[in-house]
Amino acid sequence: MSLDLKALVRTIPDYPKKGILFRDITTLIEHPEGFKESIERIAQLYRGQGITHVAGIEARGFIFGAGVAIALGVGFIPIRKKGKLPGETIGQNYALEYGVDTIEIHADVLESGDQVLLVDDLIATGGTAIAAVGLLRRTGATVDKAAFAIDLPDIGGAAKLGAEGVTVTALMAFEGH
Repeated sequence: MSLDLKALVRTIPDYPKKGILFRDITTLIEHPEGFKESIERIAQLYRGQGITHVAGIEARGFIFGAGVAIALGVGFIPIRKKGKLPGETIGQNYALEYGVDTIEIHADVLESGDQVLLVDDLIATGGTAIAAVGLLRRTGATVDKAAFAIDLPDIGGAAKLGAEGVTVTALMAFEGH
């Protein structure tokens, strides 16, 4: 029997500011069967597709991405905020509402021929995901697939990622902002 994963996601109105409906995945990952099933559903979509690595965006992308990597039997690449990884890194800047931030990966983690699946908990505006795809592609790896637990289609991030040549899948969608 398949669980209703959407019912396991808590909605918190007016967080972090008035008018926002915050989709809280902690209630999903705190539910053992729901968490396991969400990982397995994502992994099932990508089995047999030549994925060599799963990359997850800090911090909640680590939760889903690491699980998917284990389920697929491949390595996990943490995409971290600037200055958090030891050793040589490469970075990618991206715009925030007020300013710029930088994400990084280890410089030697990927090479041409690698096939990377990008995973995160949620796609909203798509800014961080688009930056992550650009960063991963700079290594010569192929990044044309991304999976999210939640899509907020009214915000348009999945469509923007699609315009970058990435096929986007999500376990569930929530209307609104």
